[in-house]
Amino acid sequence: MRLSTSLLVAASMFLAASVGWAMQSGPSQMPSGAGQMGQMRSPEERAALAYNSGVEDMKKADEYEVAAAKETDTKAQEKAHRKAHYAYLSARNEFQDATRLAPKLPEAWNNLGYTQRRLGSYDAALAAYERALALRPGFPEALEYRGEAYLGLNRIADAKQVYLDLFASNRALSDQFMTAIKRYIDDHRKSGAPDGATLDEFATWVQERSQIAAQTAALTREGTAASWQ
Repeated sequence: MRLSTSLLVAASMFLAASVGWAMQSGPSQMPSGAGQMGQMRSPEERAALAYNSGVEDMKKADEYEVAAAKETDTKAQEKAHRKAHYAYLSARNEFQDATRLAPKLPEAWNNLGYTQRRLGSYDAALAAYERALALRPGFPEALEYRGEAYLGLNRIADAKQVYLDLFASNRALSDQFMTAIKRYIDDHRKSGAPDGATLDEFATWVQERSQIAAQTAALTREGTAASWQ
């Protein structure tokens, strides 16, 4: 995950409108005058606490995964993966609470989808992304993460469409998704699934789209330079 998945600023806008206070980048503080007992907190306040806790666990899980990728010792790598797994489980539980308490918060659904996907529950992840996109049509992060879930299910045609949609609307995320696609191709060449012909066709498509992206970027840079002359 990239840190952009936290989306705390956008989430705070929703909850601030509901309870008059915003979530911070760290664990939320109770609003002034709120009771200390859980039953005295409003659903919105409990949703904010759950959301923030989920974000913190999600960040920890991603950090463990980064550490695992850098490890050369097999046992240490496995230990880091286990820590990541349990942190993702904890984050998923928190986001499930957040979506139950604040079902109209697209960021919570998006992050729920992310944790479901990292835990291998691709269908559940897609369902969460659909909820996020229903609440915020065109939500770019949800589109990109949905594309990665499609890859997890070998739904190549759907993944292609996600890339095309992102290319038209958000070049940074389309580039990010293209990196995920290339990683998918590399990984599946080793495993042999999907079949070789399908993977070769996908790789050819990726090469063509990468060339188009590079040409478009070059034209954009030239146009920007010309505008300053």
